[in-house]
Amino acid sequence: MQPDNQNLYQALTTFLLNEQQKFYRLAYSYCHNPETSMDLVQSAACKALEKYTTIQNPDYMKTWFYRILINECLDYLRRSKRETVEETLPEEQSHDPLSQQADHLDLYQAIMQLPPELKTIVLLRYFEDMTLKEIAHVTNINENTVKSRLYASLKKLRLSLKEELV
Repeated sequence: MQPDNQNLYQALTTFLLNEQQKFYRLAYSYCHNPETSMDLVQSAACKALEKYTTIQNPDYMKTWFYRILINECLDYLRRSKRETVEETLPEEQSHDPLSQQADHLDLYQAIMQLPPELKTIVLLRYFEDMTLKEIAHVTNINENTVKSRLYASLKKLRLSLKEELV
């Protein structure tokens, strides 16, 4: 292993270890299953470690890995043929790190009902504190598309929450 590759590998390993709770939280938001979430994070980490030499700019390691993780989650959803995520049962909520942090369970449930491409943007923006530019890089879509999808997501959430109040 060349010195540059060794430094990159160590940086990636450190990043994966330090941020594993965030990765788990994101994976859980897709599959709502603790074991599957851990499997998805582990699978994404293995892929990242296998392909770490493809990182063209170490400054983009975060968004590079999030893209791998989101792809793993979306592949899982496709494989399991789940178009929408089922509502979390009350006894499962104690395992759910997002619902523990959410101020309102209604908001959390509304976010989970969004289509995957909209939910991803909301989760990355508001739960992972990513910028629109970082989200565009992670999702491999144009920054203006990210903005319009975020706007559409927020509009759907407002409507959904308004309907629940009525």
